[in-house]
Formats: sequence, C-alpha cells, structure tokens
Amino acid sequence: MDREEFRCRGKEMVDYICEYLGNLASRRVTPSVEPGYLSPLLPKEAPLNPEPWDIIMEDVEKYIMPGVTHWQHPRFHAYFPAGNSYPSILGDMLSDAIGCIGFSWAASPACTELETIVVDWLGKAIGLPDEFLAFSEGSKGGGVIQTSASECVLVTMLAARAQAIKRLKQLHPFVEEGMLLSKLMAYCSKEAHSCVEKAAMICFVKLRILEPDDKCSLRGATLRQAMEEDGAMGLIPFFVSTTLGTTSCCSFDNLSEIGWLSVSTTSRPRDNPL
Repeated sequence: MDREEFRCRGKEMVDYICEYLGNLASRRVTPSVEPGYLSPLLPKEAPLNPEPWDIIMEDVEKYIMPGVTHWQHPRFHAYFPAGNSYPSILGDMLSDAIGCIGFSWAASPACTELETIVVDWLGKAIGLPDEFLAFSEGSKGGGVIQTSASECVLVTMLAARAQAIKRLKQLHPFVEEGMLLSKLMAYCSKEAHSCVEKAAMICFVKLRILEPDDKCSLRGATLRQAMEEDGAMGLIPFFVSTTLGTTSCCSFDNLSEIGWLSVSTTSRPRDNPL
C-alpha cells in the first residue's frame, strides 16, 4: 500500500467506523459462535502474497465481526466502559502515524513530558497530596500511565516490595534478600480483583485475603487485626490493595480508615521484624 492508496483507504476506514458505530444497535451484543470457530475459516499457514484491501475488509465482515463482542453496543452492560470517542480514535491514528516508543525522555521528549503533565492534572483532579505530583516543590517523582489496572497493581506491588526490601536491608545488612522477601505480607479484600493475587504470585510475596463487612467493604479494624496477627508471627506488612468500585458489586473499601492505618503501621520501625 502506497501513500495515495493509504489516503483513499483511510477515508474509507473512517466511513466504515462511522457506519459501524452508527448501526451498532442492529448487531448482536455477544457472538453466537462456539470456541474454535475461526480456525477452520482461515488458512493454516500465513499467506505468502498480500491480498487486495477490499478482500481483507470482506473477510473482516465475514469472519471477524461474527466473533466480536461489541463493547460499545448500547445493550452491553458487562465489565467496564471502554472509551472510543471520535477524538480518541483520531488521537490513536495520529499516535500510530508518529509511531514513537516513549521509554525514555530522549526517545521522545514530548511523549515523556506530556505524560507527566497529564498525570499531574489527574492527581490534582482527584485531590492527591502534593508529594504525589511530579511538579510540586520537593517532589521525588510522580505518576506514570499504565496500560491496564492489572499492570498498575503489579507495578505498585513491585515498587512497594523494592522499598520494603531496601528498608529491611538497612536494618539487617547481613540477612539474605530471599529471607527478607519470605517475610513480606500483602493484603486485599475478598472482593478485590483477581489481578492482586496474580501480582502477589509474580512478586513472590505472601497475600492475605481479608473478609469485608456486610456491605462488601474492607474496613480498617479488619486490616489492623490481620496486621497485628502477622506482625506477632514475624511477618512484615508492606502492601495493601484497596478497591473503589469492585468488579462483583461495585463496593468501596473504606479508604480513609485503611489509608491512615497503613501509613501509621508501615512507617513505624520494628525492633525485630525477623
């Protein structure tokens, strides 16, 4: 595909997207296909030669769309909203055209700085303290955009684990990190997303799943009791995952109780954490 064909096909794709979204209500919300439906419909090997674009789009309607769950359908009420507004679609097009990988400032200064600015906007919008913002006075950092909530939980748990190990190494410089790691304990509610358990498995840390109250909310008293019990057994609380809007019933953990408890507990030095 050369530039001129791309120009033509790109306009056609915009029309296709408008028709798809405009007539989405006429499609099934969920597909009626069975597992494995697609394999018999496609070649067993990757094609050696390209196909005309018209044929590709015919295949999309014939083979792909029958297996699509339409998240933007007006009767789709599962999972969570997935944004695809017209401005965001255009933004994706521009981002794909630029095609940079912003893994460092030098790789794309604008990408790095724009992310930092926008994340600070979000932090201010939700009322985070100044120490969480990149551009506040005396800041030691700020937030970054993750690709999913699951990735976010994993990254924050890894960061908390690194800080806990660093703090413990200062107290016990001759103890192996593996021993310190075996003492770390994370916490979450039974209503928490399954990604918290997966993150704990990847991080090689213990996870204690706590019972919420009758409104499916994790409370500070429950967490305090668990942390005191674990502390008495020589374990070291280092991470608490809370949820504002659980997957199962949209319950909210009591963040004010848990937040203050977590800060006061993790900041208090232990004479003999091992």
